[in-house]
Amino acid sequence: MTVALQIRNVPDDVRDALVERASQLGQSMQAFLLDLVQREARLTRNAEMFQRTAGNRTTIPDELSPERIIREGRDAGFDVDRDAA
Repeated sequence: MTVALQIRNVPDDVRDALVERASQLGQSMQAFLLDLVQREARLTRNAEMFQRTAGNRTTIPDELSPERIIREGRDAGFDVDRDAA
């Protein structure tokens, strides 16, 4: 089921900016605004899911940080992986 939305009292400069952006993207104002609303809805759902799963997260110890692992691999050189194969 779809619903019609209406926004009142949009200032002219805001409307003009939205029309310009839609034009730059090759979209109608309707398509541009629908994409904008859908994107916002996805972000809201993602934020809600992030909050619901917050209790399942673990802390990565410093010795396992991605930065440290990458740095150690880079410092050891590429020959380490080739010799092991």
